[in-house]
Amino acid sequence: MVAQVIDGKAFAARVRAQVADQVARLKEENGIIPGLAVVLVGEDPASQVYVRSKGKQTVEVGMNSYEHKLDADTSEEDLLTLIDKLNKDPAVHGILVQLPLPKHLNEDLVINSIDPAKDVDGFHISNVGLLGTGQKSMVPCTPLGCLMMLRDYHGSLSGMNAVVIGRSNIVGKPMAQLLLGDSCTVTIAHSRTKDLPDVVRRADIVVAAVGRLEMVPGDWIKEGATVIDVGINRIERDGKNKLVGDVDYASAVERAGAITPVPGGVGPMTIACLLANTLTACCRANGLPEPEGLTA
Repeated sequence: MVAQVIDGKAFAARVRAQVADQVARLKEENGIIPGLAVVLVGEDPASQVYVRSKGKQTVEVGMNSYEHKLDADTSEEDLLTLIDKLNKDPAVHGILVQLPLPKHLNEDLVINSIDPAKDVDGFHISNVGLLGTGQKSMVPCTPLGCLMMLRDYHGSLSGMNAVVIGRSNIVGKPMAQLLLGDSCTVTIAHSRTKDLPDVVRRADIVVAAVGRLEMVPGDWIKEGATVIDVGINRIERDGKNKLVGDVDYASAVERAGAITPVPGGVGPMTIACLLANTLTACCRANGLPEPEGLTA
């Protein structure tokens, strides 16, 4: 068996097209344009590239993009003042503070100062609690993208045995909650899980989000299982810089039924889902129906 490759780049393009279509309709029928504000503190090169990409894609789907670039030595008080201003701005429906922040800033304090209704990253403690109790929330972008791809491939996930490798607040924990919400039987595994290979071999769905280079070899994968590789690890191989995942793709593709590649799998879905979340937040703020197929 050779696995079907789940093309995240193509899937993300379809999501963006769907967002653009609904944004155009929102503008035409209601005179409303969703707005996304991104706050970047400092000059981290990777963050700068990511923020530019977010701004570009935001404009391409017809939304308003508001970028706020602050010096690395910006005080916590000044950052919180800006967030308060954005919270009160009716033109801004989504707020994202690019992480990581400089070390003198308290990330938890900053994230929890964002209006939960505008927290399009889904990191606010209120959204974490709402997701964990099965209520309407803003959902973290990467897990949402994974869920969309799984639903697209399988249709119903009900009754499937899913293993999430990784317990981070950004991916592992919310991913498990989303899979539970779709009636999967869910195990959260991690580096200290006993008999980890055997745990993974029982899974119909494997979501690898532990951040360790090719930690999951192909012989851990159940024949025909679906593998979602969230890992992004930069390495030098054969004299070239490459991105590889948490799964050993070459061996896993021979056993899985479907698999996401790295790059080109989960990564492109993250910004696409950020745009979807901004649209959702805008609809909720204006008492309009939520966009179909773009929420959890």
